[in-house]
Amino acid sequence: MTTQAPNPDFAQLVPAAVLSMPAAAHLGFHFGRIEPGEVEIVQPHRPELTQHDGYFQGGVLGSLADFAAGSAAGTLLPIGWVNMTIDYTVKILAPAKGATVIARGRVIKPGSLLTIAAADVFSVEESGETLCATALVTMRNVRIATP
Repeated sequence: MTTQAPNPDFAQLVPAAVLSMPAAAHLGFHFGRIEPGEVEIVQPHRPELTQHDGYFQGGVLGSLADFAAGSAAGTLLPIGWVNMTIDYTVKILAPAKGATVIARGRVIKPGSLLTIAAADVFSVEESGETLCATALVTMRNVRIATP
C-alpha cells in the first residue's frame, strides 16, 4: 500500500503506544518494519507462550495478528487518534514452532471511523518461513485529543 501517513511521527508513536499495553509487555515482542499502512512484529519463542511440544499456542498467534493489524491501521491515524479492535477472525493454517514468529500487518481499507486490516503470521526456522495464521481485523478509530 502506498499512502501518506497523516501523522509524521507514526513510526515512533505506534510502537510506543502498543508496547505500553500490559498484554504486549507480557508477550515480549518488538517491532520490525514500520511503514504507512504496514507493520511487522517479531515475537521470540518463549516457553510460557507455547503448548504441546513447544508449539506457540493458538491464542498467542491470534494476539500477534491482532497487534500487527491494529498497529498497521494505527500508522494511518491522524494526530490525537487511537484505534481499538472491534472484531477479528483468525485462521490457524500450520503449527508455529520456530525460534521466532513474525506477524505482518497491513491495511486493506482505511476509513475515518473503521479501518479494515489483515495480518499474516509466519513461523521462522533455519529452513525459512512458514505461513501459520492469517487474520482479518476491524478497528474502530477514536479521537482522544484535539490536535
